[in-house]
Amino acid sequence: MKLIELKLNEYLDVLLSDAPAPGGGSVSALAGAQGAALMAMVCDLTTSKEKFADDHALCAELRQKAGDLYEGFAKAIDEDTEAFNLVAAAFKMPKETDEEKAARKQAIADGTLEATKVPFRVMEMASEGLAIAEKLQNHYNRNCDSDYGVGVLNFMTCMRGAWLNVKINLPGVKDEALAKEYKEAGEKMLADGEVIATRIYQEIEEAL
Repeated sequence: MKLIELKLNEYLDVLLSDAPAPGGGSVSALAGAQGAALMAMVCDLTTSKEKFADDHALCAELRQKAGDLYEGFAKAIDEDTEAFNLVAAAFKMPKETDEEKAARKQAIADGTLEATKVPFRVMEMASEGLAIAEKLQNHYNRNCDSDYGVGVLNFMTCMRGAWLNVKINLPGVKDEALAKEYKEAGEKMLADGEVIATRIYQEIEEAL
């Protein structure tokens, strides 16, 4: 059964166990899904109030984008664990003969690349989530300030966590040019995200 199909207490029990997966990558994707869900909720609680009519069109647009992001994050919860399982399975492959060693080495490289791609994609989605939050700023039902702020915090937690999962796998990416590309792009996304999240958080805290 997929993680996304588990009851909340069942998911947490698996996380609590000594099973190596799900781990930080899946948790990061879950944080992103929570952030997207909160953004969608804030949009809905704005479009449902006539007093915010001027912001209805924008919120409807952002609601659609947040919903799409939610679906992407939800899939990534399982995709991250599946990628980890690929690497774990590769390390268990036989290595008695030269052929077996070569096959094992290639499987480890392929699995590691996938385990890098998935959290990097999660970072990209978190960046999209923060862009939604930035566009939504000052155009939503301000009774939802705390929900909006927690959504932003979840996006940033998601991005930071996904970045850790990218970094831990980068040494195993054999294509040095690709590894460098992931590193530089990841660092930029993280830095840009920090600026947006910090600015929004400070504005909300001051407004409350």
